[in-house]
Parts: sequence; C-alpha cells; structure tokens
Amino acid sequence: MSRLPFLFIITGMISFVLFQAFSLASLSGWLGEALRSPNGWFHAHLFVLAWATMLAMGAVYQLINVILQSSLYSERLGYVHYAAFSAGTAGLLYGFIRGDLGWIAGGATLALAGILLFAGNIAATLLRAGKWDAITLSAACSVLYLALTGISGLAMGLNLAFGFWPAIHGQLFGAHIWLGAVGWFGLLITGFSYKMLPMFYLAHDYPTGLQSVVLVLWNAAVVVGTLAFLADASAWLLWTALLLLAAAATAYNIHLLQIKKKRHKRNPGLGIQWSVYASQAFACLTVALLIYALPNPDRLLDERIVLAAGWSYLGGWVSFTILCYASKIVPFLWWTYKYGKQAGKPGTPMMADLLNERNVHIGLALIAAFTLLLIAGLAADWQTLVAAAGSAWSLLSIAYISLIALVFAR
Repeated sequence: MSRLPFLFIITGMISFVLFQAFSLASLSGWLGEALRSPNGWFHAHLFVLAWATMLAMGAVYQLINVILQSSLYSERLGYVHYAAFSAGTAGLLYGFIRGDLGWIAGGATLALAGILLFAGNIAATLLRAGKWDAITLSAACSVLYLALTGISGLAMGLNLAFGFWPAIHGQLFGAHIWLGAVGWFGLLITGFSYKMLPMFYLAHDYPTGLQSVVLVLWNAAVVVGTLAFLADASAWLLWTALLLLAAAATAYNIHLLQIKKKRHKRNPGLGIQWSVYASQAFACLTVALLIYALPNPDRLLDERIVLAAGWSYLGGWVSFTILCYASKIVPFLWWTYKYGKQAGKPGTPMMADLLNERNVHIGLALIAAFTLLLIAGLAADWQTLVAAAGSAWSLLSIAYISLIALVFAR
C-alpha cells in the first residue's frame, strides 16, 4: 500500500491543530476581523488549504483506487505534488504573517503548481480508466474547480502586487471563494459519498438516478454563482445560484436516505451517521438562507451574513464531514498498511480495535454543538459567544483529532 496518502493526511492533521491553536490564541477573534485582512487571509488559508484541502487530496489519492479499481497514473508525480503544494502553502502563510508580497506571490505560485500537478495526475488516472459515472464526473469537476480556484487566487495576488485589474478585484475574490467552497469541496464530498456510504452501510440495489440530478444542479450552482461574482451582476443571480445549491443539497440528502433504506448493516459507524446528520443540517440551513434572502437578495452580500453562512458551510459541513470520514478512513488505511498481510493471524487486532466508537460519538456531538453556538454568535454579532463557543470548539477539535492521530500508534 502506498505511503502517499499518509503524507497528506498527517500534514493536514498537524495543520488542523495549528489552526485551532492560533484560533485559541485570539479567542476566535480573527473571525470578527475584516475578511480581507492579512490575519484573515492567514487563518482562512491555514484552514482551507493546509487542513481541509491537504487532507482531501490524500483521501482522493487513496479513494480513486477504490473507485476505479486501478492504480494512480503516477505515484512519483504525487510526491512532487506534495512537495510543491506543502512548500507553497507554507510560503503563502508565512507571507500573510509578514505581510510580504514576495513570499505571498512565490508561495501562491508554488501552491498552484502543486494543484495543477494534482489535477493532471487525477485527470490522467480518470482518462486511462475510462469509467464515467456520477462519481468519477463529480471527482473530475471538483478537481477542475480546485484548479480554477488556484488560478483565480493567483490572479488576485498579481492584482494586489501590480494593480493589473483593480476594478475587478472584488469580483475575483467572490469567484475565488465560490469556486473553492462550493465547487471543489461540494462536488468532492457528494461524489465520493456515492461510493463510501454504500460501502459502510453495505447497501445494494439502491436507485442512482438522483446522483446525476445532484451533479447537474451542483455544477449549475457553481457556474451561476461564479458568473454572478465575475459579472458583478444583480444579487438575484447569486440568489438563483443559492436556489440551485439548495435543490442539489435536498436531492443529495434524499439520495442518502435511499442508500440508507437499502442498507444491510444497521450501524455504518458513528462517524458516518454524524456525516449524514451534517448533510441534513447543511440542506436545512441552505433552504433557510434562501428564504431569508427572498425579500431582498442583497442580504446575501451583508458581511455578517457572509461570515455566518461561510462558516456554516466550511466549518459546519465541509470540515465536520472530513472529521467524520476521518474516523473511518484513517483506521482503514493504517490497519491495511500495518496489519493487512497479517489478517486472520493470532494477535492481529481488528480494525474496530484501533478507534473507540464511543469516543468518536462524544467528540463529534460536542463539536457539532459548539459549531452551532459559534454560528449563532457570528449571525448575531455577539462577540462574547463567538469567543466562548469558538474556544470550546477549538479545544474539542484538538482533542478529537488527537484521538484520530493515536490510531497511528496502535
């Protein structure tokens, strides 16, 4: 078994701890600062790039083999990608801390090179396999949007340094966030869930028609939302993108229930159950935001609403779902790597022995509760609640990721 996924997963976990430590140091005060300040850029990119994207890339390198039943196009290219992306991300973060445009530009360029290497490697793997369905198309689209996110981010950096397109900097900023959050993470999570949830539930003979519906609606939401920002169009176009996203999220959750209905395993793992709850909450919050903005779509551009909605999505769905899946993926990868050849022999631990499910359940329940409190504090602009809930969330997150990390010691 390849060691490549472990590099990304362990680096991502370390970055997650660092993010939580920095958040604790400021009592989550960075969330109340301007989204476009260097401190905000630092925290956002530490969370999105160094934690969520890093771990997601590692998961893709492992799960693409499961999905396609074939090897990665080039494992060596994967190591080059890791070196470029991790070094570039570190340089970018250092540049944000120092406020140094040279470091920001150099780090962003190197990180983008890593992203393009990743995109090329996955594209070559998919093309060689020639297996096209909702799962592989979702993966392909998500990686494409990741590349576009990196390109738009670099364009913003160049604009900041040289002032090439000062009039459209805000439009690039909005498109950058939308492509990365909704495009890259959204399609990656939904697409891979079509493969993983049936595996964990041991589900068979479930309908798959809604997978294509979700794929079309989600892509439409990404395209319409990106155009809304780039064209600086009426807020109604952004509301339309949100409508498409709400429809996609609703269809996605209905499909998850279809899979669950055809299950042959009552308990897929408590982490997986929590991931389903998170997806249901995400759909409900998206519909609620859609209704809230219906009388006046300009509400979607209010900074307080953007902050609360953005954290609901990235912290409340994307990151929480990654934490949920990590409770299954990390033990599986480590057990396969360390004990796979000893399966069935006396003294060989079972996969379930590597991680206590009860602790996973408690950890995720507490993280979910304080995530909701943090979102409520952001929505109400109540800094005391943001500080208290954010600090508790950070401490619990460190404890939970440490629980996952201990798997590597077993």
